[in-house]
Amino acid sequence: MELTQKRCLPCEGGVAKLTATDVKKLLKNISEWQANEEYLQIYRDFKFRNYYQTIAFVNAVAWMAHQENHHPDLEVSYNHCLVRYNTHAIGGLSENDFICAAKVNALLEENK
Repeated sequence: MELTQKRCLPCEGGVAKLTATDVKKLLKNISEWQANEEYLQIYRDFKFRNYYQTIAFVNAVAWMAHQENHHPDLEVSYNHCLVRYNTHAIGGLSENDFICAAKVNALLEENK
């Protein structure tokens, strides 16, 4: 099943974070996302033409995050938004992070 077809599962801790090998494998399914050096976080910097487009994107990400109950860290500027995911409850990455990253990518694919 594709990541965009999955739903996030509640995570209150007590499960193992993904290994570096798992992260590398899942990254192949979400174009342009990267992992930090420790493989504890994934991120992507989205570029836009202006502030209005940036904020429209941020609002769409916020709506999706609310639906999935899994929220990214966002850094918003005039013409870009850096989106970062990790699962705070486990101190690393879970499949939820990749599901949401794929859904963020899909937000832009729908508007092409």
